[in-house]
Amino acid sequence: MKHTEPFTIIYENGQFLVVNKASGIAVIADRWDDSKERLDDLLNSYYAKEAADAASSIPPREPAIPFPHRVFVVHRIDRDTSGLVVFAKTREAHRYLSSLFESRALEKTYLAVIHGRPAWTETVCDLPLRADGDREHRTIIDKAKGKHARTNFKLLAEVGAYSLIEAQIETGRTHQIRVHLASLGHPVVCDPLYGTMKPVYLSAFKRGWRGDNLEEKPLLSRLGLHAYSLVIPSPEGEAQRFIAPLPRDFRALVNQMEKVTGTIMLD
Repeated sequence: MKHTEPFTIIYENGQFLVVNKASGIAVIADRWDDSKERLDDLLNSYYAKEAADAASSIPPREPAIPFPHRVFVVHRIDRDTSGLVVFAKTREAHRYLSSLFESRALEKTYLAVIHGRPAWTETVCDLPLRADGDREHRTIIDKAKGKHARTNFKLLAEVGAYSLIEAQIETGRTHQIRVHLASLGHPVVCDPLYGTMKPVYLSAFKRGWRGDNLEEKPLLSRLGLHAYSLVIPSPEGEAQRFIAPLPRDFRALVNQMEKVTGTIMLD
């Protein structure tokens, strides 16, 4: 496993690579500010250096990506969402992987910490969505002009005023999970667009907490959404499943939730 902040390459072969992205970095150029750091540029720099090192080694070796040593973007996740992103290494792989995303032939699973305790253990939200629908450039529910969107939700655990849920998306609309959860009355924690930026503190759900309120540090202060699992079928019919380990802050929150409930929430 190769690690270079703010990403970790968790798998690669001659055709594609799977990256675990940190929260706070965009996959491609920001629509409103293209000067911000972006994942595709970081990967291109990483593989350009790798190619230079390969060429200068004795004896020279083949680079991980052929000339011009650039990755192909297959899909995106939100800047503030952490987790799995797939990039292609060749044009052929880009066409194949893009077709899988377009035909919804992949299984994409997210984990989210949300506000509230849902009345459901499983539910489906299929409200149509329209991106850039208001002055804040948010995605909105629009039953007249919105695009089809469908998300399957499963409740994993409830702790205090928070819950951990699993979300499987059948479509890939901008901010889909965040908007659908907000529409159900359970926005993702620390979501400035569709909820509140209020951080999550241990004192908020641990009974008998005796720490100093003025000194307490939040367990999580960024968007509580993680692209956790991705299943990719191969042209031969076999499937590969990739899992992105939870970032330290998200893992710390889940660990504390597990301690309070006395149950293991994730396998």
